[in-house]
Amino acid sequence: MSSLTPCPNFIGGEWSQPKIAGTPVYNPSTGDIIAECPAGGPAEVNAAVEAAHAAFPVWRDTPPVERARVFFKYRQLVEANFDKLCQTVSREHGKTNVEARGSIFRGIENIEYACGIPTLLFGDSLRNIARGVDCDTINMPLGVCVGITPFNFPAMVPLWMYPTAIACGNTFVLKPSEKVPLSAVLLGQLLEQAGCPKGVFNIVHGGRASVDALLTHPKVKAVSFVGSTPIAKYIYDTGTKHGKRVQANGGAKNYIVVMPDADVGKTVENLATAAFGCAGERCMAGSTAIAVGAAAERVLPDLVKAANAIKVGPTDRAAQPDMGPVITGAHRDRVLSLLATGEKEGAKIIADGRGVKVADAPKGFYVGATVVDGVQNNMTLAKEEVFGPVLNVMRMDDLDSAIEQANKSAFGNGAAIFTNNGRAAREFTMRVKAGMVGVNVGVPATMAMFPFTGWDDSFYGDLHIQGKESIQFYTQQKVVSSRWFGGDVGDVWKK
Repeated sequence: MSSLTPCPNFIGGEWSQPKIAGTPVYNPSTGDIIAECPAGGPAEVNAAVEAAHAAFPVWRDTPPVERARVFFKYRQLVEANFDKLCQTVSREHGKTNVEARGSIFRGIENIEYACGIPTLLFGDSLRNIARGVDCDTINMPLGVCVGITPFNFPAMVPLWMYPTAIACGNTFVLKPSEKVPLSAVLLGQLLEQAGCPKGVFNIVHGGRASVDALLTHPKVKAVSFVGSTPIAKYIYDTGTKHGKRVQANGGAKNYIVVMPDADVGKTVENLATAAFGCAGERCMAGSTAIAVGAAAERVLPDLVKAANAIKVGPTDRAAQPDMGPVITGAHRDRVLSLLATGEKEGAKIIADGRGVKVADAPKGFYVGATVVDGVQNNMTLAKEEVFGPVLNVMRMDDLDSAIEQANKSAFGNGAAIFTNNGRAAREFTMRVKAGMVGVNVGVPATMAMFPFTGWDDSFYGDLHIQGKESIQFYTQQKVVSSRWFGGDVGDVWKK
């Protein structure tokens, strides 16, 4: 156990390595155990929340410009340790170096957004709303906020949450995924170096026991979550029942409509990136392509060639593959099982990644890029989020049918259309039921200044992560009405 990477909690400005046996952390590229995430619970959670609660009054009253300076320094430190962060993400998740770099760049964008907090916190003001009465709105922090994050983006998703929350004047407790805790630890170490005061930011590890303790703790005011839809619903129901604000992002089945006039080369390139990037382990993955009319015959042959050409391999070394492993052996087996079910239900696998072999990493958790044609709405592959490098293909006669199919989904994260026809693009963007829409953009994930706007079963809550909505989520408005009366004693206004 001494050779394993430490995975400490960070509570009240102190790092401590719990001795409680927890969850093994794998290097998915090799199948080796590289760390053990401790099993936390009510005691650790209570200590972290109490530390955050104690730090809140001073941090709340710290001028926003001073809070922003912490994040200016933090940005410098994250950039200085960029390669180390990339290596950590790749090692514990399996992302390629390119994917890890991209995800951390997106995280840095959120740090940069937090640096603008003095302007973002501006309230409203109106003089003389009544005679001699002025009115002002003030955006006040909430108190202790919580982030519960998933395995698929070990650095980016936490950075969606705590920079904005802390810059708004809140304190924060992060509970990272027990599958990928090491990136969060490194990010916490850098935030400490940036001068974040003790107790303002805390990390507590663990599984469900830690989550439940955070959701029910009376001093927690708000909870941010990203993960699967069943857990998102549980987080939302439990958190709101206990009086918390909750933003809970769930799963997705994102449709990409390909029209007959689409540029073949660009469409194939974007489909491959959307479906197979990050080994399909992202809630914005393009999981289903709907080929309209002659689009199937134009696009599928090149798409199959592109899928078959994707090199799969370990991401923890200098020579990089096109695609890395999935997160665990159990998850690999689930993906393979869903593909087997798809075949039994009548779908046809036209690019088969199930038999992929990686000679220099035989124990890694690999699935190759896979394309499944003839998927129907009643099939398991069409209903369940695969969360792997699998692209379903459906065929429709016209755009109306394609939109109707996309809108049957219970999810509503993203949708995209590939076309050179402006009318078709406009019709799609107006009618498709999804919070983020791409026109010739396969993964329409937003940047830090825009909200991540999932709909339906992809999101539970009222205010989304990122952008102006995140400022609203992490603050509450105070409205001050004021009137001033003159006095006789010391009245310098009268002669």
